[in-house]
Amino acid sequence: MNEDEDAVLAVLDDEYARAILAHLTIEPMSVDELCTACEMSDATAYRRLNRLQDADLVTEQQELDPDGHHYKRYAATVETVTVTFADGGYEVAVTRSTTDPADRFTDLFEGLS
Repeated sequence: MNEDEDAVLAVLDDEYARAILAHLTIEPMSVDELCTACEMSDATAYRRLNRLQDADLVTEQQELDPDGHHYKRYAATVETVTVTFADGGYEVAVTRSTTDPADRFTDLFEGLS
């Protein structure tokens, strides 16, 4: 078991982190959108997003709104996490998204038109 695997298991032990990941598999979201969707405070969302980023399960993208303000949108970078138990040990395997989160975000908006 290595440090990265420990980080993945530790963050997935948290119900808010799992809820964030679940919502981010649908589409990239801002913190405000995540707070509404997951029924959590800003502080809780930011703490979980930091942990998810540290475990390389989420990435952030800078967005520009029509008023010229900048804000961040977050996207999941993971598709599956598998824990295998064998021979007195266990192994954690993370399957990353096959497309870049920015490309998935573009695909989402192109699909709307």
